[in-house]
Amino acid sequence: MTEESLSGGVNWKLRPDTVVKKINDAYLGPRPDVDTFANYEKLLEGCRGSYLGLEKMRNVYNCLEYLDRQQGDYLFIPESRPSEIDPYYPAVSDAAPSTETSQGECSGPIQLYHTYWTGPSTWRVEFFVKGYLYTQNLPCSRLYIWLESDTNPKAVEDMRNDPGFARFMPLVERGDIVLKAWHFPSRIPIPRETIEADPLYARYLTKDGKLAPLPAGKDELYIGDGVVLTKDGSTWIVLTERQMTFLPVAVSDAVRFVVLHIYGGIYFDMDVLMLRDMRPLVLPPDHNFAERWAVHSHPGDFNTAVMALTANSSISSYLVRGGVRMGLNFHPRIIGRMAWKDGRVEEFTMFETGLFDPIWGEFNWGREGRCTVPCFKDYGVAFLGTKGAIKDEWQSYDGKPLELKPEFEHTGSELRRRGSTEKDKEDPEPELVLESEYDSPFHVAVEQTSTVDTTYGGKRYVLSEDQYPPNNRTLENFFRGAWTYHIHNQWLKHPQPNSWFHVIQRAHDGFFAGERSNPYGEKWTGPKIATYQRWPEFD
Repeated sequence: MTEESLSGGVNWKLRPDTVVKKINDAYLGPRPDVDTFANYEKLLEGCRGSYLGLEKMRNVYNCLEYLDRQQGDYLFIPESRPSEIDPYYPAVSDAAPSTETSQGECSGPIQLYHTYWTGPSTWRVEFFVKGYLYTQNLPCSRLYIWLESDTNPKAVEDMRNDPGFARFMPLVERGDIVLKAWHFPSRIPIPRETIEADPLYARYLTKDGKLAPLPAGKDELYIGDGVVLTKDGSTWIVLTERQMTFLPVAVSDAVRFVVLHIYGGIYFDMDVLMLRDMRPLVLPPDHNFAERWAVHSHPGDFNTAVMALTANSSISSYLVRGGVRMGLNFHPRIIGRMAWKDGRVEEFTMFETGLFDPIWGEFNWGREGRCTVPCFKDYGVAFLGTKGAIKDEWQSYDGKPLELKPEFEHTGSELRRRGSTEKDKEDPEPELVLESEYDSPFHVAVEQTSTVDTTYGGKRYVLSEDQYPPNNRTLENFFRGAWTYHIHNQWLKHPQPNSWFHVIQRAHDGFFAGERSNPYGEKWTGPKIATYQRWPEFD
């Protein structure tokens, strides 16, 4: 790549980042109080409706509107604040903030975030980690990255020395990020009381409902379904070599259940992008949840790309034992159907896709109501930055037009919602239009030459010639209300310039450079973090 590299026939070095005059980075307002809980019942009612009727399940637009505009309805601070449970927690006013060299202090319990990865670091690892750092309450959070170490015993060492991961090593050294070796365990601890409460093991119990003591001379006793009772009274699931599986998908399915059972917290697939502070969802004592598989109506059809469990709980023990009992099959829909059949599915909350994967129900599932903002018809469009690549992208946008930079203003151009005239009100499908001689409502396609220096590389920048022109996309309007966005694999793709993912990358880079805030109006005070790289195929 040379200094004179061009993108679509224009000098990309001179391309403006955006047509928006002032980007509202702090669109979420102040971060929720450290003791904030999410009311699960309210979230279910707002996005699902009734348990049997599922009246709201297919209307993701309304779900996102509820999540964004009615936080006061489902977020609350409990009478017994978690920050007051332990006298060693510093008061909120006294807690030290994070700095370039310090994690800072949390005025309450620290929550664990988990993910799993195999192989070297890629830009997708970077995207995930930066999304976490950009949105979460870092003094109160720890990110555990579980690295596949059965197939590569040096996985942790390799990641520590990986050039692509070097930007995060200062955060590893100070403890914000923990690189963990994942070895499929041969034994998994199970609370004894969960075994004694399970009817499956009733024949091993004494009259008072307790596990009978070991016979004399025995160190451990097999009591069924891989569960053993040891001499010290503890109970374990014991796996045999024959049960072990190292297929990547199978391992990934199992990792989340085992890790959350032992450590607790919340798990994310690496292809999930965090958009909001997850703490209110994970702070309640019984934070056991995943999401619905698309818009399947069966109460056992779970997806576990985002999943939380309380450590060593009755439900976590049950789910782990069930997966082992079925031959280490931890596929979420298999596990979910098992829980439904056994009458335990209501202990594992099923949130709707609007919370974590807002476009899953958009295609082939009979979406009800309006499309989301932005309106995506498939998962690939978030990578696209070419003109007109996303049809009807803003069809559901009701907000005020974003003010444009002076060099992009054009006489007679006005972004408005169709329906403002009597004629438009007859149109049953609201959409955005640009009232001008140009026909793209998504890109300001004016014959405008940039006012910045055009001598660089001997080539001026002409907006109308740009294959990836600047546009009005901002993170403020990216599925606002959702806690996460699920990319769904697509590991080999790179984001085109000015695509939605590129817009998010610029927001990340500006935040870590100290030039922009995160969605909560906070500035980065941690160590320097390198920017995303450019992709030569777009130069």
